[in-house]
Amino acid sequence: MQLNNQFLCLFISVISLNIEAFATEKNPEDPTKIVTKLGVGYNEQFTFSGSIGLDETRMINMSINDDGSDWRLGGSWLFDFGIVNFNVNRNEYDDGAHNNGYSIGTFIPLSYFGFTPGGWQIFPMAGYHYTNGEVVTTGSAPYHSDIILMPSTSHGAYIGAFGLKSLSDNWTLMAFGGGARGSSDYASHWYGTGISYKIGNNQSINTYGFISDSNYGENKKIGISYKYEFE
Repeated sequence: MQLNNQFLCLFISVISLNIEAFATEKNPEDPTKIVTKLGVGYNEQFTFSGSIGLDETRMINMSINDDGSDWRLGGSWLFDFGIVNFNVNRNEYDDGAHNNGYSIGTFIPLSYFGFTPGGWQIFPMAGYHYTNGEVVTTGSAPYHSDIILMPSTSHGAYIGAFGLKSLSDNWTLMAFGGGARGSSDYASHWYGTGISYKIGNNQSINTYGFISDSNYGENKKIGISYKYEFE
């Protein structure tokens, strides 16, 4: 699933994982899956995404919307001690606010430890992020109605979780949520849900809705996306 309008800043978590645990066939929505794929979606704008699996443990991924106002470029590395992700992204908002983000972090599959409550695969996520950009504020008297963009910079961290529940061989329910805090009174949160349908061994389609809110602005979107995985 694509979340192209917020967050996803990441920090390194030192938890023992075994690469063999990632070698089995994974759900198309599994955030730890190393794969080469292309995707297209729509959530009030067209979005385009893709990833290149460099080998069994490394991947480059990217996404962009149709006008280039939101984009993300990142990479994933699978090690003996865990999977580490790095992302660089830019988001622009309707009121003129914008931000650039740099992050490093991880997803940890609790199923590795045999913990799947109610059939849910849960992936706790945590990370470090740095953001800079401009936030909207109002002018001083007598110009309270004037919109002014003020520079903003923040270092911080986030915590959250992503969950998958297989309803059948083809249908998967998804849910996610999290929050972040940082310097300069930075705060954000996000949550959403969706459902995915596996068309075949290489194709899937999903629909989702999410809400995200931060110092820079708010996003509420419903979307649909299609992706094709290469062998």
